[in-house]
Amino acid sequence: MGTLWIPLKTLFTHLGNETVVPPPITRRTIEIGNMYSPEYACLPLKINVGNFVEALEMGADTIVMGGGTGPCRFGYYAQVEREILKELGATFRMIIIEPPQGNWAKLLQDLKPLNNRKTWNEILYALRLAWLKLKSIETIEKLLFKIRPLEKNRGSSTRIFQHFLQQMDKINSPKEIKEAVDETKKKLQEAKKENSHYSFKIALVGEIYMLNEPEANKHIEKKIGEMGGYIERNIFISEWIKDHLLKDPFRFFLRRRKCQAAKPYLNHFVGGHGLESVGESVLFSRKGFDGIIHIMPFTCTPEVIAQTCFPRVMKDYNIPILSLSLDEHAAEAGLMTRLEAFIDLIMQRKSARKNILCKSFHGFD
Repeated sequence: MGTLWIPLKTLFTHLGNETVVPPPITRRTIEIGNMYSPEYACLPLKINVGNFVEALEMGADTIVMGGGTGPCRFGYYAQVEREILKELGATFRMIIIEPPQGNWAKLLQDLKPLNNRKTWNEILYALRLAWLKLKSIETIEKLLFKIRPLEKNRGSSTRIFQHFLQQMDKINSPKEIKEAVDETKKKLQEAKKENSHYSFKIALVGEIYMLNEPEANKHIEKKIGEMGGYIERNIFISEWIKDHLLKDPFRFFLRRRKCQAAKPYLNHFVGGHGLESVGESVLFSRKGFDGIIHIMPFTCTPEVIAQTCFPRVMKDYNIPILSLSLDEHAAEAGLMTRLEAFIDLIMQRKSARKNILCKSFHGFD
């Protein structure tokens, strides 16, 4: 899922495991997952299956997979994937990490088969290093969203980010992480044009995997950025960890704020990130964003429920919302056509508002 493999590789390696990173997601990965998964399973499950098959081909013998609860089908992904792989004749061990909801003892117990008799200090250091990498990557990624629409040469900021990820994969100390972050921030700022501004602002909301995995969302962040748009997205992995693993009290108040914003349209938990998608859409609308893009896997029930609320949000806040339901058949050309049409709509609305303001101003004179 996006860059999550880097901190996880760091964690498992420092716990004394030989870590096998599956190859980057390709068409082959998706075709493998589609071939062996249930027809109406959502895209993240199919990509997971493809990832696991390719990792087993590379010699992996253990799979670590998250668990979950609630209406979202993610809660039984691991069980379904395990049965699929067994039917294919694969030999492996699967360790399922259920959300501890703030219970660190349970999390450490789940990780016990992987700690290889490491001391508590070694385990805590591995967790700290992985967390630092995760937070550092997200810090640079957020800066990338700001710089990419304003870069002097198209693609330069993306290349800087890719080089930074390569550094994060190799370095193994907090000092080196800080140095890499500082150096990358400087490079990104140097890639920015002078006296430039954003053409439009778009918020991305939706299901966590589809937002964080570029191959699943067809690199939509890069596309929008290179078209001159500033973006924000509503879910980052570190925030999910704070919500579900650390039970950060500050995050509790943020979540309450989202629920309050969603209440006129959706007033109860529906699984996954459906409630957050609605609440964040309202909050982004209040912050003055020009449009919202809702990204979900085809057949995702929580996000389908969220989608039904958007017509009222659009009407109440006078903001366009584009819902993209993606599966293994989603074509690049079709997505680009819809994206370009949506951005044209946004630019026309901005131009119309500007004209109205100009007329009002001259009328006042």
